[in-house]
Amino acid sequence: MATIASTVQPAADAKLLRFALKQDALGSGAIGVVGVVAAAIFGEMFGLPAAFLYPIGVFLVAWAAALFFLAARPTMSRVAVGAVMAINAAWVVASVELLIAGWFPLTGLGTALVIVQAVVVAGFTGLQFAGLRKAG
Repeated sequence: MATIASTVQPAADAKLLRFALKQDALGSGAIGVVGVVAAAIFGEMFGLPAAFLYPIGVFLVAWAAALFFLAARPTMSRVAVGAVMAINAAWVVASVELLIAGWFPLTGLGTALVIVQAVVVAGFTGLQFAGLRKAG
């Protein structure tokens, strides 16, 4: 009977997965800090209310910390990595919904930001998936 490991072993094969998680953490943390520190300034530039950007920034800082923690573990839970990928996918879907529904009066720069960050998050998710598969 074959069994499926519930953790990713600390092998060289997990390097891609750790890299993808750390890059996701760096990007999320940077955007989160900007959202917390300069929500009013960037909100005006992007057409997003500071009251929206501030809690998103706080979430992203916490998210980045969780991603760094996960990537630093000697072994990583496949369930945790799967949850990261699912949350990232939900983020991308929510970004598309934000654009389609017109929830905010985005500026051209705001629209570009939403598109670019959604593409980057999708890319991180793809790398995480590839890293998880490679780690066996």
